[in-house]
Amino acid sequence: MQGKRLTKLIIGLLLIISNISCDQITKKEVRDNIESNERIQVVKDNFILTKVENTGAALSFGSDFPPIIKLFIFQIMPIVVLFYLFYFLYKREDVSKTNFVAFTFFIGGGIGNIIDRILYNSVTDFMYLEVGSIHTGVFNMADVSVTIAAILLAYSSLFSKRKIPLKPVYNDNYHK
Repeated sequence: MQGKRLTKLIIGLLLIISNISCDQITKKEVRDNIESNERIQVVKDNFILTKVENTGAALSFGSDFPPIIKLFIFQIMPIVVLFYLFYFLYKREDVSKTNFVAFTFFIGGGIGNIIDRILYNSVTDFMYLEVGSIHTGVFNMADVSVTIAAILLAYSSLFSKRKIPLKPVYNDNYHK
C-alpha cells in the first residue's frame, strides 16, 4: 500500500510541477519579450498574444479591493485550499484517475498564479481567443490548467461509472 501511495505522490507532484513550469516559463517569455498591451496576431484576430498585468482575479474581479483583502482572498485563502486539496488527494484512495489528473491541474494552475501574486503583486495574462461569437478575457497557462481541471471534473461527474450509492439510513430508535 505504501508503494502505491508513493507512486501516486510522485505522479501527482510531476503533474503539478509540469503545470507550474509551463505557466511560469510562458509568463517569463511574455514578460521578457512583449510590451504591455502590445498585440501580436498569431492567428489573424482569432488568437492574439498581449501582456496584461492583472491585480485581481478572473476578468480583473477584485483589482480595486484594499491590499489586506486582496492578500487574504488571492494569496492566503488559495494557499490553504491548495494544500488541503493536495493532502486530500494524497490521503484518499478512492479518487478516480480522471479526478486525480483534474485536481493536479487545479493545484498546478493555482500555484502558478499564486507565485505571480507573491513575486509581482499581479498575474501576467497574455492570451486572447476569439472564435465566432466566443470571446475570452486575456488569460494565461495557469488559467488553462484550471479550465482543463474543471472540464475533467464535469466530465467525471457526468459520465463516471462509479456512482455513490444512496443507502437509506435506518434508525431503530425512530420507531420506538
